[in-house]
Amino acid sequence: MTHTYRCVDVFGSGPLTGNPVAVVHDADDLSEDQMAAFARWTNLSETTFLLRPTDPAADYRLRIFTPGEELPFAGHPTLGSAHAWLGAGGVPATPGVLVQECGAGLVRVHRGERLALEAPPLVRSGPVSADDLTRIARALRIDEAAVVDAEWIDNGPGWVGVLLADAAAVTALRPDWAAFDGLDIGVAGLHAPGGEVLLEVRAFCPGLGITEDPVTGSLQAGLGQWLTSTGRLPASYVAAQGAALQRRGRVHVDVVDGQVRVAGSTVTTVEGRVAFAT
Repeated sequence: MTHTYRCVDVFGSGPLTGNPVAVVHDADDLSEDQMAAFARWTNLSETTFLLRPTDPAADYRLRIFTPGEELPFAGHPTLGSAHAWLGAGGVPATPGVLVQECGAGLVRVHRGERLALEAPPLVRSGPVSADDLTRIARALRIDEAAVVDAEWIDNGPGWVGVLLADAAAVTALRPDWAAFDGLDIGVAGLHAPGGEVLLEVRAFCPGLGITEDPVTGSLQAGLGQWLTSTGRLPASYVAAQGAALQRRGRVHVDVVDGQVRVAGSTVTTVEGRVAFAT
């Protein structure tokens, strides 16, 4: 059996500078084992599968796999899959708004200058315990005193957010992968005001089969919810991510009527068909 396939570069600031997602269309006939095997084969941060919705309020359903497991929600796969669905002729029931059904429920994606997802509610939030802070510092190879603040910002993948003194401190990190012990850590630091971007971000998630993710919409959504609510970030800003992996991701975060939206570029880079064993 063969399926239409697209690889979409998400959050880039030019050709091949973002985070690619592999998108398989019309995947209702595929088994979970086939989906997981293809995700391992692509070895991208995420591979997604577009299916018919089961919720009448949704335009389509999405399953999201890392090389290691299935996720209930992820950001760049949501935007990249929405782009692919539209590219294949999908027409949303509500003009200008796509509704995606996924493990986290319904996620709305707005069409505009860029596709923008509404950040889903956090499934875990609140302060980080002293024991967890010790584990985080050990994994990042920093002193606990270097952590300005830390908060659970888990919207499905398991993120804990860590704020460091500045962008340079984020760029300098050299994690100890063996010390993560199941943690998925998102690290952020402010740039000096007046530049192109306000926030530098890195995403470390070895437990998902990825050491460092190039550009991460779910993490950026959680960071936006946390750092705008505490007044550390304004209601509209641009974050950078991916420099350590020779990418140049740009994530546009806006708070609209109290709802955090995460937007970025989406560009199809590969299009064809993929064969699955019968």
